[in-house]
Order: sequence, then C-alpha cells, then structure tokens
Amino acid sequence: METSKVQLLPKLFLQKGREEAIKRLHPWVFSGAIARQEGTLEDGDLVEVVSNRGEFLARGHYHDGSIKIRILTFEPEEIDINFWINRLKNAYQARLDLGLTDTTCFRLVHGEGDGLPGLIIDMYGSVAVVQAHTVGMHRSLTPISEALQQLLGSELTAVYSKSRDTLPGQYAATTTNNYLFGESTGTHEVTENGRTFAIDWEHGQKTGFFLDQRENRALLARYSAGKTVLNAFCYSGGFSVYALSAGAQEVVSIDVSGKATLLCDTNVALNGFSENHTSLTEDVMKWLKTSPDTYDIVVLDPPAFAKSLSARHRAVQGYKRLNAEGIAKVKPGGLLFTFSCSQVVDRELFYNTVVAACMEVGRKARVLHQLTQGPDHPVNVFHPEGSYLKGLVLRID
Repeated sequence: METSKVQLLPKLFLQKGREEAIKRLHPWVFSGAIARQEGTLEDGDLVEVVSNRGEFLARGHYHDGSIKIRILTFEPEEIDINFWINRLKNAYQARLDLGLTDTTCFRLVHGEGDGLPGLIIDMYGSVAVVQAHTVGMHRSLTPISEALQQLLGSELTAVYSKSRDTLPGQYAATTTNNYLFGESTGTHEVTENGRTFAIDWEHGQKTGFFLDQRENRALLARYSAGKTVLNAFCYSGGFSVYALSAGAQEVVSIDVSGKATLLCDTNVALNGFSENHTSLTEDVMKWLKTSPDTYDIVVLDPPAFAKSLSARHRAVQGYKRLNAEGIAKVKPGGLLFTFSCSQVVDRELFYNTVVAACMEVGRKARVLHQLTQGPDHPVNVFHPEGSYLKGLVLRID
C-alpha cells in the first residue's frame, strides 16, 4: 500500500504552559512564547509549533518579529495545492452564501477571518487582486494563484499581486507588483448594489476600492433623500454616489488628493449625478475649520491615524479634533457618520473619543447605529483583533 509523503518541517518549541492560546485557536504565536527552535529559519518558512514536551500544536509561517508565527492550520496536514484549494473554496462558498446582488466586487479572502493570516484577495469582476502582508504568504502566491484558477475556472481572467506596499520593508524592496496569471490593465467598471464604480487596482489605494464600507454606504443612502451631504476624505466617492443615487439635494466631496477627487468625479458621472455634486481638493481639517457651511449629514471616513501602539495617543487626539470639527458642521437634527479603521484604536476608545468631541463643541448626540466592516470581511471569533473598522451614526441635536 502506498503511503503519503509526510511534510517534515522545522520545529519551534513553546515555553512551558504557553500553549493555551493555541489551544484556544488564536492564530498568532508571539516571540515571548518561544523556548527554542530547530536550526536556522528564514522569514516565510513553514514551521511546526510544538509544546515544550514536543506535542504537535500547529503549522504556520515564521517571521522574525514580535509575532513569530501566523498559524495556517491546527492539524498536521500538508500545506500543498489541495490545502490552498480547500481554504479558498471554503471562503468562496461563504461569499456566495451572502447573497450579494447587483454586485461584482467583494473580498474573497480576509486574512485571519478566513483562516489565512497575511492574505487578502479582492475580486473585481473576473480579476482577483491579491495582497500578501507576510513573507510566507508572498512566497506562496504561485500555488495560491493556481488554486484560484482551479476554483474559479473560466470565471477568472487574471490574478494581480499588489503586495509591494504591504510587505515588510527590506523584503518588499526585492518584489514588484505583477500579474501572476492573465492580464487586465487599465481602469475597469464594477457594480456594487447596482451603482457603478471605476477601479484601477494597479494605481489606486489598497486594492482599488474600499469594499469594507458596502453596508455602511447603503445605510447612508437610507437617510440621504432631499438632504445636503458632506463626504470628507471621499477617495473614490463611494458615499457620495450612494447619497446622490438616493436623491440627495446636494453632495460635497472633499479630499486632499487631486487624484482622489478626480476619481470621485468620474464615479459620480458614471452614475449620472454630476449636477448635484461638487468636489474640492483641500486639506480636510483646514477646510472644516474655515468653511461656514453646515450640512444635514456629514461623513468622516479618514485613513488610519495610527498603525502602531506607539502612535495611539496622537491618533486619539487627531480623531477628537476631527470629530469636533465635523460635529460643528452638522445642522441641528442632522447626522454624523464617523469611522476609524485604526486597528490599535479599539471600539470603546473610539466611542469615548467621539463622546469627548461632542463635549468639546457642546452638542448633544444620540447613537443610532454602531457600524463595522461588511460580512465579506469576517472576524475570526478566536481573533477579535480582526474587527478593525469602527463606525457610529449620531443624531446631533
């Protein structure tokens, strides 16, 4: 009888008593939990994590940093093409089960939320845009691309790797963004809840569009009929298009990037709403401080103010100042949609920061909605750190 080949991997032994986090299925192993390792390891190597007594615990990608291992599996299974196919198939079925309609763009893989730490895959029509955030995932992109082709067949025309800006610095310098399969250059149109957006995954921010705000954009549309709306940090104009499509009286979109406001104008025009729309290329904070105008709805969706714990205090002060200025621009009885995508600013801290902003400007407010990322950006129940997007809808008195 033929036996399957056993994948022999270097072992990392944990400190005595430090296996509890893994037994609770947390997908990270921190450097302080490691007692010793076998041999010399390079960033991105596949390794086996074992207890102090040598008992198997998990397999994952090694990185010489504070997070030593990002776990791929808690079973002694091979990390081969079948592994990638099965994981991607599971993620794809979860997206099919969401029942997205009139939508051709969505997140197919969301890192730890889909059991694949360090991997993002966004679908834009028939093109998969892949971002590797770890060396291990980047070194695995060839089998990942092959698995995508097997899974999606003729529905897939290209796989584009946009990982250079998301990888660790020294390693990133050795890489380029490139097509792993097929080719589909230029700007392409996709639909989201029946709205049309122009996407340029090669030159746009992130993978080309902020897919995590789909449900929150739809919520804004519910409130926008006949209203004046300010969309601050508009980027490609997602919130602006939804507000206009719902019958907003006027929408003003503002971003410091001229490239962003041009893209916003393009998307507004694609949907036929240019007449009631104005875009401004301005520094948002400076403009908020000097503009005398007020609005029925103000949307504040800034980029992350902090990407590390050391920057958290400064970020909180920034969120407080921004929200204070934003609240001052809301008419009595109007709404503030405010967001933070800074992972190190948790939900409670963000909430308290917005409360402090309300106190600073002397406005009463009621929370109508507490928001998060869309369901195609799932959070692993054993990895609450994956809940990065926080949002509040406030009625400002």
